[in-house]
Amino acid sequence: MIYKQKVVAFIPARGGSKGIKDKNIRELGGKPLIAWPIETALSTPEIDRVIVSTDSKEIAKIAQKHGAEVKIRPADLARDNSLVADTIRHLKQELSKQYESEEIAVLLEATSPFRDIKIVTRCLERLVLEELDSIATFSESKISPERLWKITNGTPEPYIKSASPWKPRQSFKTAYKLNAVVYAFRLSKLPDIGPDILFGNFGAEILPNENLIDIDTEQDLMVANAILQSL
Repeated sequence: MIYKQKVVAFIPARGGSKGIKDKNIRELGGKPLIAWPIETALSTPEIDRVIVSTDSKEIAKIAQKHGAEVKIRPADLARDNSLVADTIRHLKQELSKQYESEEIAVLLEATSPFRDIKIVTRCLERLVLEELDSIATFSESKISPERLWKITNGTPEPYIKSASPWKPRQSFKTAYKLNAVVYAFRLSKLPDIGPDILFGNFGAEILPNENLIDIDTEQDLMVANAILQSL
């Protein structure tokens, strides 16, 4: 709870994965990947409840073992093209059936295991104190969109037509990207349709790039394990 407002952590974890087979139950530092966001959520004082949404019995069993509640999501919300926002809406609907009163939700994805509890708290505090509808973590992009190209039928052209990719690196404007570490939002403000989980009056919490990793490939998983071994 934060400032008398209940907080629920949502952790989406479907069984299918293209980049890494059985990604959410692969081991990182000797424990399943899904255990990392669960442990972070359970250790965050402001979070009252931790729910894993999954279509997998195996993930459900592991999630419960590590202390999370489990909500089984419908098959149509566990496809490759399913929206995370739709999964959140499903969970919101399930909570309303139980007459639950959580006002704030935190989305913690298993693919970003190295999140600091203090960052979760910081996002929640800003959400309330700045009267935001939603907030997400960002980090500086290593490549400016002004330097990108698109290629059509073998012919390249700048991705942004008005940009010059040939400028000195120091001349490019700083750009930021979502890093999937933390999303926090007011459940009552969640749009009824669409893919957005950053909406309304929203804010950005900027994080340094050090030790940030989004695990989508086998190489990412190897790098994450190497980082842990070096600590």
